[in-house]
Amino acid sequence: MTPPPGGRGLAGRRAAYKRGRGAEARAALLLRAKGYRIIARDYRCRVGEIDIIARRGRVLVAVEVKARAKLSDAAEAIGPRQRARITRALSDFMARHGDLAQCDIRFDAVLLSPRQWPRHIVDAWRPSGDD
Repeated sequence: MTPPPGGRGLAGRRAAYKRGRGAEARAALLLRAKGYRIIARDYRCRVGEIDIIARRGRVLVAVEVKARAKLSDAAEAIGPRQRARITRALSDFMARHGDLAQCDIRFDAVLLSPRQWPRHIVDAWRPSGDD
């Protein structure tokens, strides 16, 4: 059975999910090596989702992980709409975890590409007034 036009089919979605989880695991290892403590992975709520929520000192970081054939493609894959969803999801997470209210927040990205070192972009974006 072939997938519908524009679709991946069940097997394709499963493979993409597995690749994404592998990329998130590699990103989490990188962050741990840099001194971050992983608070949550694959956080989902009604308003959005965050791949990794990490903390280092007083800074709480929402990390978006993107894996593509080229690092430049991975960077371009984080668009304004996705950034807004991540921003809303972090607000939801912080509302549920009042003990983190004193933390400064930041939005980072970890970009992965075959045969290249992962790239951690600190302060990858800042929420706009529309987020």
